[in-house]
Amino acid sequence: MIVGVPRETAPGERRVALIPETAEKLVRSGVGVMVERGAGDRAFHADDAYTKAGATIASAPGELYSKSDLVLHARRPEVEVLEMLREGTVLVAPLQPLSNPDVVRRLAQRRVTAFSTDAIPRIARAQSLDVLSSMASVAGYAAALTAARSLPKFFPLLMTAAGTLTPARVFVIGAGVAGLQAIATARRLGAVVEAFDTRPVVKEQVQSLGATFVEAALGVAETEDKGGYAKELSEDAHRRELELVASRAREADVVITTALIPGKRAPLLITADTVRAMRPGSVIVDLAGEQGGNCELSRPGETVVEHGVTIHAPLDLVSSMPVHASQMLSRNHAALLQLLIKDGTLTLNFDDEIIRDACITHDGKIVSDRVRAVVEGGSA
Repeated sequence: MIVGVPRETAPGERRVALIPETAEKLVRSGVGVMVERGAGDRAFHADDAYTKAGATIASAPGELYSKSDLVLHARRPEVEVLEMLREGTVLVAPLQPLSNPDVVRRLAQRRVTAFSTDAIPRIARAQSLDVLSSMASVAGYAAALTAARSLPKFFPLLMTAAGTLTPARVFVIGAGVAGLQAIATARRLGAVVEAFDTRPVVKEQVQSLGATFVEAALGVAETEDKGGYAKELSEDAHRRELELVASRAREADVVITTALIPGKRAPLLITADTVRAMRPGSVIVDLAGEQGGNCELSRPGETVVEHGVTIHAPLDLVSSMPVHASQMLSRNHAALLQLLIKDGTLTLNFDDEIIRDACITHDGKIVSDRVRAVVEGGSA
């Protein structure tokens, strides 16, 4: 069994799917590891480190994909990469299958067994495999730092010879993993932080980090799905949400948005009118840019200034911290491989909830019911 680790080709991507430390453990367990030349360079892992770990180096992508039985990707592979996967290969990557039906169809046509790391169920037993949470933690941390660098003010309270400087006010929208890490980081930097989430259940977590939880009467009984993600709100509830966000954003120096709904466009939470009402010099960091953005004026992948407000909609924040992002990702991948590989042989137990939910295509078929409904024209 050979596990392949390619060099990521997406622009700006600096992570690697497996670091030498983890590669060595796989090799010791009887699994072969092949790494494309230069795959770890941008995460500061040289080819020599992989060689010392017992891995072999592939001189080109074609060699890696032709010899690998299972391929790990830090990011969803591009179309030309899919064409290099041979029949029967196992692919492990964050495929975002609900938003990329063409990718799913092609994987099924090529008879690739594809596991989407963003489809791993959020259950206690799967915590060590949770790529989404690991990467969201990195993104939340980096978002707070991005805001601090852009804000033309100090974050903390300062007593100076020129008088007292009041702390920055940060408003975080969404208290999932990314939001909680953004809260924690902004608090460490000395900001006064408040946070909003449609799910009241996260109130205690927000408060435990020293932030104020903004209560909202949305008139909705169920605000999260069985996976713990926020659900799409009714039109009336969304109107109330927009009003609340507008009132808090006007008082904030920084707004960090993290609201996502799996398989759908990110909810619009900051309107152009809200931006117009914010203080000049304020900063918005929109972590939902890849799914359209939470701010009406966001431009995915760009930083713009509108009405005196700097709006970041980064697509590569996680890659800005490639060392720890790769380390966390590598450990998540290793935990998943322990389920997929037994005694050096691929063993797929579809009675296992994690394997069943994460597998998108197998044996030429789309095996995920939810994904199949979307690909065949249904809804998520």
